[in-house]
Amino acid sequence: MIRQIGPNTTRYYWYPGDKKEWLRALVAVVSGGAVLGLGYFFTRSWLAATVLGLSVAAGVAGFNFGRRDLAAADELNARTPRREVASAAGRAAWRGLVQGGVVGFAALVIVHLPATGVVADWLLPLVPGVAFGLARQAALVARRLSHESTKATQLVGPDATRRLSEDGADPVTPLDRQPSGVRADAGPGDRHGSGVRADDATRRIDPDETLSHSGPLSQPTEDVRRS
Repeated sequence: MIRQIGPNTTRYYWYPGDKKEWLRALVAVVSGGAVLGLGYFFTRSWLAATVLGLSVAAGVAGFNFGRRDLAAADELNARTPRREVASAAGRAAWRGLVQGGVVGFAALVIVHLPATGVVADWLLPLVPGVAFGLARQAALVARRLSHESTKATQLVGPDATRRLSEDGADPVTPLDRQPSGVRADAGPGDRHGSGVRADDATRRIDPDETLSHSGPLSQPTEDVRRS
């Protein structure tokens, strides 16, 4: 967080996360507290109310952490500098510690309640952790399904595709590649077994150009317009 103290003085404050993430954490805590109060009002049992409240709080927190983890992973690619990768790894480690702390704290709270027994001491402390994990996975799946992938190919014709380059260069079509049966020094009149001239096989094709297409299922004089 940056704060301008004077015309020539700027003060920087560092804290983990940002304001939006802290507000989401506050929503998780408030939601868990509200469910805890309602649960105790209806059940008059601190064990049931605490388990429900902590499970809701852990579920909301897990959903928020899932969205944040996937957003951080999407920002990295093969061209990301090593310094930024190391910084992202540090933030991921911090989030992992916070997630483990949330689940562990919820389990300890349930274990130290007055209720005793196998269910109260061994099974119910796992409920907030399970809710946290399921909510996090749901966030990952939901964000991934709503994420629009970058198109790698684009359809040019009914049976042809071209690759799109990221730097804005001209797309490469299958006709741009020279067939293996054509010699590099072949002249305009030379033909190989497939019936294609060397200069026709290596030059770029205008989309509006009318070509003569020959094949076993078509007439030699059939015109095909590439669009």
